[in-house]
Amino acid sequence: MELAQPRDLGQDLALGKRRHNELCRQKRVFNARNRIVGGDTEAWDIQVQDQKIKEAIEKARHETFAAEMRHNDKITCILEGRERRDKRSLCKAINDFQQSFQRPEMRREFDLSDPLALKKDLPARQSDNDIRNTISGMQKFMGEDLNFRERKKFQEEQNREWSLQQQREWEDARAHQRCAEDLYLKTRLQFDETAKHLQNLESATRKAVCVAVKEFNKSQATESLERKIQEKKQEQEDNVAEISNLLRGDLLSENPQQAASSFGPHRVVPDRWKGMTQEQLEQIRLVQKQQIQEKLRLQEEERQRDMDWDRRRVQMARAALLLERQQRRQQRDLRRALDCNNLSLAKEQRLQKKYMEEICTNEPTEDYFTQFNTRSR
Repeated sequence: MELAQPRDLGQDLALGKRRHNELCRQKRVFNARNRIVGGDTEAWDIQVQDQKIKEAIEKARHETFAAEMRHNDKITCILEGRERRDKRSLCKAINDFQQSFQRPEMRREFDLSDPLALKKDLPARQSDNDIRNTISGMQKFMGEDLNFRERKKFQEEQNREWSLQQQREWEDARAHQRCAEDLYLKTRLQFDETAKHLQNLESATRKAVCVAVKEFNKSQATESLERKIQEKKQEQEDNVAEISNLLRGDLLSENPQQAASSFGPHRVVPDRWKGMTQEQLEQIRLVQKQQIQEKLRLQEEERQRDMDWDRRRVQMARAALLLERQQRRQQRDLRRALDCNNLSLAKEQRLQKKYMEEICTNEPTEDYFTQFNTRSR
């Protein structure tokens, strides 16, 4: 089975057009009545029209490709700008967090490397709530702290502010994630629409080529049938005229001996010659039989050659079909792997979302307050 490719159909169509134009030109040129002196203006006009049509088709194809490239460049620029903005916002958020909560003076070991430690140093004792009063100093005992209520209230207010700030950060992160997912979905849908549009254009082009080939073959068959009818009619007329001339001429009534020449037995008079001898006819028949056998041999070789070419075309078509199936199988495997990856990413996102919601809803425990108090001391 031979598979017809769009390129092969286009080549066959172009070859058929050139063949048809050449036949038309031969009819005009070799016709003694209609031939004129000078150039073939009709053929030139047809060639100019065909060249204009080809240029228009090529221009439309280039414009389609250019529009598609501009569209893809625009989408790429939008995605790159969004990615740059996201990176810039993330870097800004990191810098703000470091400036707000990771300053050098907020570290636990800052007092070891503070250059103004001596200026900031306090006297040996200021009040009962001095943090430098240790247990061995016996200056302050458990439960005798005068600022207990204010400190506890300040810690609660600080924890509340931290919780609200963390909630705001998580809401901003979720909003950015939703925007990124919406943009990805829109881009994916746009790519699918573009692929569908290109597929529709390809199918329409293929249908147009098939219709053109069908019409061309139909016109060729009609012209071939009319030409055969004309040739058969002309042949019948020629045969009738030849039979009439032979029957009415003097050739059938002449004596075969009149063709003998006076220059020798091997020569004849052309205008009186009645035909060849039996030996000559036998020799001619023998040569004709040899020619027939040689023609049959050539036809057999041609048939074997055609069979070899058909077998090769079938093998190439089968190989192309197997390659196409393999490509479809690979595309299906890639799509399945992509779906599995997307599913795993969705699961991870849901788990992360659930974990962050649990963190946001949980309240700080007593151990957390104890650790904070110890660190502040």
